[in-house]
Amino acid sequence: MPGAVIVHHARYKTYPGEVTGYVFYSCLVASVGGCIFGYDIGLTAGLTSTESFLIMFFPDIYRQQKEQVITNQYCKFDSQELSLFGSSLFLSAAVASLFASLMARTFGRKWTLFSAASAYVLGACMGGVATTFSVLLTGRLLLGVGVGLCIHASPLYISEMAPAQQRGMLNILFQFMITIGILSASLTNYFTAKFIGGWGWRVGLALGAVPGGVIALGSLAIPDTPISLLSRGDTETARAVLSQIRGIGPDDVRQEFDDLVSACEESKAVVNPWRELFISGRYKPQLTFALSVPFFQQLTGINVIMFYAPVLFKTMGFRQDASIVSSVITGLVNVFSTFVALCTADKVGRRALFLQGGTQMIISQILVGTFIGLQFGLSGTGAISEQYAMCIVLFVCVYVAGFAWSWGPMGWLIPSEVYPLGVRSQAQSITVAVNMCFTAFIGQIFLTLLCHLRFGLFFFFGAWLLLMTLFIAVVLPETKCVPLEEVSHVWRKHWFWRKYIVDSSADARGAEMRKRIALEMS
Repeated sequence: MPGAVIVHHARYKTYPGEVTGYVFYSCLVASVGGCIFGYDIGLTAGLTSTESFLIMFFPDIYRQQKEQVITNQYCKFDSQELSLFGSSLFLSAAVASLFASLMARTFGRKWTLFSAASAYVLGACMGGVATTFSVLLTGRLLLGVGVGLCIHASPLYISEMAPAQQRGMLNILFQFMITIGILSASLTNYFTAKFIGGWGWRVGLALGAVPGGVIALGSLAIPDTPISLLSRGDTETARAVLSQIRGIGPDDVRQEFDDLVSACEESKAVVNPWRELFISGRYKPQLTFALSVPFFQQLTGINVIMFYAPVLFKTMGFRQDASIVSSVITGLVNVFSTFVALCTADKVGRRALFLQGGTQMIISQILVGTFIGLQFGLSGTGAISEQYAMCIVLFVCVYVAGFAWSWGPMGWLIPSEVYPLGVRSQAQSITVAVNMCFTAFIGQIFLTLLCHLRFGLFFFFGAWLLLMTLFIAVVLPETKCVPLEEVSHVWRKHWFWRKYIVDSSADARGAEMRKRIALEMS
């Protein structure tokens, strides 16, 4: 049959089969893991500026806002307790991500997704009925467990299910779902504030159970990945699943299946993946990017916008409804701009998107900081004019657009495509843990930094953006359209990283040659 032909290109081969409806459905269910992550980011932004929520759980902050003597606009919301509410989820997610690798390897990607969704649904329900801060925080920690497990298992599941030709597009679907989640939360904040009022925030928290329920129920209807089934010894099921998701007969997937078996056997030879990552020295370039990219992603300042968009706009002098509407606008920009990455990542390349988006974000941060500084100065007194407010919203949208086609999707894509199977799950745990730790850190210190650095905070993030854009320009090799098994060649050709590459195959050949010579001499 025509689809069963294995095509050998100049550098790699493609396997038969297309993106079937079944594999698209499976990847879509897994990508909803990004939706619960984004939903919480967007929901937190609305909660921290909702009066009825503040009255119940943060009365001191509410009273501080209402005191007429508080004239410094930069410090209206400075509270470590309020920041703790925002960052606690991500600390919980960071801890959960360290156990996610063991769960995914022992029970499979599918059941890790189900466990994550169950924890998230329980946390959402607790948040919706909470009457004390301890119950609210417990629910938030459970949400964090769900997020940490989900954003570990979802990208792995999608990568291992998708055909190689469409892996990049389906991976960015995860980032697209993050933007959908943020937008959904912003719309929820707006409509509950407008049509429900005082207890509307409970509806917003409880509605988080909807995407969690979609993952929980959907995961029961999707298979585990063939490579996960193989690694747990279920060979026949793995072969049947591979045939089903490729839409061709068992004989036609033989070559791909044999290659998966080989990759699985090689991964089993890695006795201690953590030692391989940190001590062996074989993965220095890849480990550098797996650590630095999620670290830099948080220092773009994006979560300042997404966590606290209504708070930020309210601090600038916007009214309550106007601040939430502004966050809805940024959410829409985020969603539509992600399509740019979806369509261009495999055409213009990762470096081009990083560099263009980074430059756009630097300019936007500088202009937003300048506009705020011109209105509030160092004292933080006064109110922002309508013209300046419109300019700020405009350049915040320009900034969000730049992030949506650069550091947003690329921040997840680059770390996921530079590791071999033997250490991939552990490396993903490291990436998620670093991302969540710095997300929590930025969330915890943002309001304090805003109070002390004032408009200089935006210049602070702009300086980091300049540094990380230079970092990408100098040391990131281009990996577009390079098969996962050949990415190591990219590092060997790079002017900087080639001197740090440990060629294990060359070492093995050299050892074998030395052994042969020694035997001949004896």
